[in-house]
Amino acid sequence: MSHEISHRTKAPKRSAACLAADIVLVVLFAVLGNISHDSGLGPSDIWTTAWPFVLGVVLGWWITFSWRSPDQLWPSGVFLVLFTVAWGMMMRHFFTDGGVEVPFVLVATASLTVLLLGRRLLAKLLLPADSH
Repeated sequence: MSHEISHRTKAPKRSAACLAADIVLVVLFAVLGNISHDSGLGPSDIWTTAWPFVLGVVLGWWITFSWRSPDQLWPSGVFLVLFTVAWGMMMRHFFTDGGVEVPFVLVATASLTVLLLGRRLLAKLLLPADSH
């Protein structure tokens, strides 16, 4: 019983830390994209690129119930990546002057897959089983 209570009190902190890590990884994706396209590295430049995908990952966490198992690869991790990319592209198309050309969609999907699923895989490999 005490282990169950201990696990429940750690779970919200662990989920919040994992969500924060996913947001940081999405911002890293934006930074790397801005570097590769000489789009500027100022905070507003990065935010302009990142916000559609940050919003996507936050909403995706809610839709996929990722807080329940923040390190789960399948199905919530995969669906989170797909939702983040789809939402980000939709926001870019309707609310920014950023493009949504097929090559960008493919690169964004591959990059966010490596970053977001990579974090989950590393957590599974490096953390004790009872922490996720």
